Amino acid sequence: EDFFLSTERPKPAVSIQPDDQVFSGETVTLRCDIQGGGVSNWQYSWFKAGSSTAVSNEQQYSISPVTASDRGTYTCIGAVSGTSRNSHTSDAATLTVSDLPKPTLTVEPERPVFSGESVALKCEIKDYDGWTYQWYKHDKQSELTAVSQSDYHTVDGDTLTIRGDTVINGDQYLCRGERRDRPTSSEYSSSVTLTVEALPTAELTVEPKWSPVFIGESVTLKCEIKGYAGWTYQWYKHDKQSELTAVSQSEHHTVNGDTLTIRADTVINGEQYWCRGERHDRPTSSEYSSSVTLTVNERPKPAVSIQPDHQVFRGETVTLRCEIKGGGVSNWQYSWFKDGSSTPVSYKQQYSISSVTASDGGTYTCRGAVRGTSRYSHYSEAVTLTVSGKPKPTVRADPRSSVYTGDTVTLTCEVKSTGWEFLWYKDSQPLQPQSPVDKGTKTLSVTVSHAGTAEFRCAARRGAYTTQTSAPAVITVTARPKATVTIHPADPVFIGETVTLTCDIGSGHHWQYYWFKNSKPLSEAQQRNEYTISNVAASHRGVYTCKGRQSTQPRYSETSDAVTLTVSEKPKPELTSSHKGAALIGNPVVLYCELDQSAGWRFYWSKHTQSPENETKPETHSYTISSVSVSDGGQYWCRAGRGTPVYYTHYSDALWINVTGTTRSDSLTVSPSRAQHFSADSLSLSCEGQSDSTGWRVRRYTHSEKVSDCSSGLGSVTGSTCNISSLSTSHTGVYGCESESGESSNPVNITVTNGAVILDSPVHPVTEGDPLTLRCLYRDPKPSNLTAEFYKNGSLLQTQTTGEMTIRTVSKSDEGLYHCKHPEKGESPQSWISVRGSDSKTVILAVSVVLSLVLILFIILGLFWCYKKKKGDQQNTNQTPDQSQSPGSTQLQTDSGPEPGDVTYAQIDLKDKKKPKKTQDKLLEGELKRKYLNQ
Repeated sequence: EDFFLSTERPKPAVSIQPDDQVFSGETVTLRCDIQGGGVSNWQYSWFKAGSSTAVSNEQQYSISPVTASDRGTYTCIGAVSGTSRNSHTSDAATLTVSDLPKPTLTVEPERPVFSGESVALKCEIKDYDGWTYQWYKHDKQSELTAVSQSDYHTVDGDTLTIRGDTVINGDQYLCRGERRDRPTSSEYSSSVTLTVEALPTAELTVEPKWSPVFIGESVTLKCEIKGYAGWTYQWYKHDKQSELTAVSQSEHHTVNGDTLTIRADTVINGEQYWCRGERHDRPTSSEYSSSVTLTVNERPKPAVSIQPDHQVFRGETVTLRCEIKGGGVSNWQYSWFKDGSSTPVSYKQQYSISSVTASDGGTYTCRGAVRGTSRYSHYSEAVTLTVSGKPKPTVRADPRSSVYTGDTVTLTCEVKSTGWEFLWYKDSQPLQPQSPVDKGTKTLSVTVSHAGTAEFRCAARRGAYTTQTSAPAVITVTARPKATVTIHPADPVFIGETVTLTCDIGSGHHWQYYWFKNSKPLSEAQQRNEYTISNVAASHRGVYTCKGRQSTQPRYSETSDAVTLTVSEKPKPELTSSHKGAALIGNPVVLYCELDQSAGWRFYWSKHTQSPENETKPETHSYTISSVSVSDGGQYWCRAGRGTPVYYTHYSDALWINVTGTTRSDSLTVSPSRAQHFSADSLSLSCEGQSDSTGWRVRRYTHSEKVSDCSSGLGSVTGSTCNISSLSTSHTGVYGCESESGESSNPVNITVTNGAVILDSPVHPVTEGDPLTLRCLYRDPKPSNLTAEFYKNGSLLQTQTTGEMTIRTVSKSDEGLYHCKHPEKGESPQSWISVRGSDSKTVILAVSVVLSLVLILFIILGLFWCYKKKKGDQQNTNQTPDQSQSPGSTQLQTDSGPEPGDVTYAQIDLKDKKKPKKTQDKLLEGELKRKYLNQ
């Protein structure tokens, strides 16, 4: 304080920036400046009136943002740092805080705003000048977003204009002022919420009220807008491009205030009209009305119906009905007019006349009027009602007179007019029952079931009215002929045959024939009474029927009974012999060709020495050799045939007749000596074993080819030996030796196979009592397992692990067809094994035969000598056909001879005790010939 004794105690000066009068939200800075006193290290304190507590210790005290609570007087004082010395307290400075000015926001036009109107918002702040304005609206998140100049908003000073199509009901807008001087901004204005209402809608009505409009009627449209006055109305319609075009006063349209009248000939179906209002005050226009579519129909024309018919008969009840369809009207009132009169005879839709008379005949029309209006339909077409006397029907029958039993006769009852129910009578009795269908039509179908005559009549009834009864139609009924089918040749037939089916109908004439197989039409056989099938096949099997059709009534026969055509595989006859075992020279042998199926067969016989074209044709199923000779030995076949051209069966299996005695039976030597051979193997056939082999050669015989020798392609010839270097299945056949003089050995059968297994069996017959070993042989590579099965006539005999089977003592019962079978390699072909008697039995038999023949010969010669002596030189020269036949020739005997046996192959062994010379053989044959000629 001593310091201030020589110097004045300084007094702070307070300054306020920006001013001592500020606005809420501004930043205020109070500054304390102390001048003089020679002190620089002042520490400042600020005090607000009413408080002893410093509000700040800074030289500059800033308040941001200032609020109304900061109003008041402020002082400051300085203190020298580190001392207790203070300055004077400054003069009080008063801080005035005022509120920011708040804009006023107004809306033009006044609310509500109508759809399509633009809105102008005006922002105004009083007491200050130089304001510019900012505009805001609430977005969808209720946050303020600035609105500036755009396509939708126009800012012009204190005005914001919102384009009409952008004005949205419920949008909220605000404004705020800004300027360069203080205050630099204002408060936000209060928000303005836009209220947008729809424009009033015009209501369009049509006069007259009914719809549709008939062609020729005018239409008046009326436009009305409720809730506002002072409207004028505009009219619109769609043009061809579906765009709205204005409709104004013209020769076709009359505008009168709120109505538009469309001239009658301008009303077009489907046209659409609208209206809209306009006025000087708000709202200045309305919405468009809903469209009105004009429905224009043809003026309806009634249709008149008459029941029961236009042609009626005195006493009937007649009902005329007026029917109006279309026009979209249901409340019609009807009027009836007769013969062009303008006075109605009835106002009902149905006009009924009970017990009609001739005076009711005439022309009738009707017309409809829409109730409560002056609208009418067209007149109907005139209908004529004809009233006649009581009618009499006529019966027409189809066919007219003659029919077969089972035919259907169609009867027609002809009567004038329609709507009748028909009553039918047969032989004056009502036909019962009659279905509603029969009664409702004028035709009736009757199936006649009994032969004779029938009379049919009819009458007609309509309601309670009945006509007279017709004259009769007389129908003659004849029993229907029935077709008969026959099959030739008789059933069954065989694949490849020619079959003829014949359809025969006893009565009638000019028939066309219709064939059916398994109930389906057989097109290739139609209209012919004979159906011939050449080369019949399994597909032709079936059930056949036929029927006939005539060109005139009655037309159809009765269908034949069904016949079944059975088509079997080509048959194969069985060739058997009457002879079992050995036969002596001169004994007869009968061969039988057995065929079970059907009849009509002729039989054909072949021997291995014959070509097929030289078949013997005895026609019957038996073939007789009246006296066996050596030349009859060999292989025989038979087959059957029938029809023209001839249909042949298969050849029978060969039957072997082995004749021995005058020639050696085993003269053909086969090497390897077995009946079966593998293809590609070699084979040697030799006639060298003959006592005189010169002139002997190997021959081959088949029933389907001519006799051939080795040089014709079988193999190579060396002397009397035929060598085949490589066998094929075509070498299978019957082989034997033949001399230049015609003598032959017994033939043998050779089989060649492509298979893997053959049976090693003997070529020549086996002698009774000898052993026989059969082996199963295999083509390379041979199997390791030799087990084989052996069969006779298809039945299993033995199974041998060694692959061979032995019969220790052969007997006649061992004859048969043998083959063997290996489980892996397969089975062999079959071979026939023949058994001949032992030499001792043959010698005894031969001696007995010779002695018997000699004894018989002497007796015959003695009797013949006595007869010649008694009769002198007279001789009986009468002979039968059999007596002129040479020895050994074939002879047909159909009524006598032994019955066929039950074996397939026959062996006739003819042996003499000694080998006779050829001259002795001929002498014996000559004696036998004379013996049988004289029996």
